[in-house]
Amino acid sequence: MGVTKSDLFTEEQNSFAQLGKVFSHPARVAILQHLLKSNECINSSLVNELGLAQATISQHLKELKAVGIIKGTVEGASMNYCINQEKWIEIKEIFLQFFDQHPCCSGADCC
Repeated sequence: MGVTKSDLFTEEQNSFAQLGKVFSHPARVAILQHLLKSNECINSSLVNELGLAQATISQHLKELKAVGIIKGTVEGASMNYCINQEKWIEIKEIFLQFFDQHPCCSGADCC
């Protein structure tokens, strides 16, 4: 595998790519959908809901938490996770700005 030359790209481009990477795994998408649907902090229900091993789910939760899209709180011996609403709105705006760059949004035809 080649070396990523992230220094060739802007901070904004690297940040956007990192966000895209978080959404690139179906297990992480499923976790986010479950959190959005339940609209509450959850913990062990993810194992039953997704049918994945606890270790696998923990790794995906770590990835989601690393970019701040979810937040977790310790409750006894377990962690509870929920959507970080502020970050969710921020990410939504980043993706909307990116997709709104295409001229199709202004009615122009390019090809």
